[in-house]
Amino acid sequence: MSTTVRSSTTAAFLVQAAISFGVSLAACVIGIAYLPVGGWIRAFLGLALLYAVTSTFSLAKCIRDRLETATFVGRVDQARLDKLLTEHDPFKVDT
Repeated sequence: MSTTVRSSTTAAFLVQAAISFGVSLAACVIGIAYLPVGGWIRAFLGLALLYAVTSTFSLAKCIRDRLETATFVGRVDQARLDKLLTEHDPFKVDT
């Protein structure tokens, strides 16, 4: 009997988070390149930085959820193996 654990994070959400992080990083680089120009560019940089921080948290959550799912499946499998090994008696003879 094998039970699979499904991840609540879909691949599409992970891709969206990665793209969001890339776009926000690009926005920060562009903003920094034009920093000496004027006040509206500095405002653009501030908004891009805010977007980078929020998308970074989103990407970190996706990665954490995937690692937790893998860890949970590993723990369940290890517990099943431990139970089988403790119940097995190599010296027991069936009559």
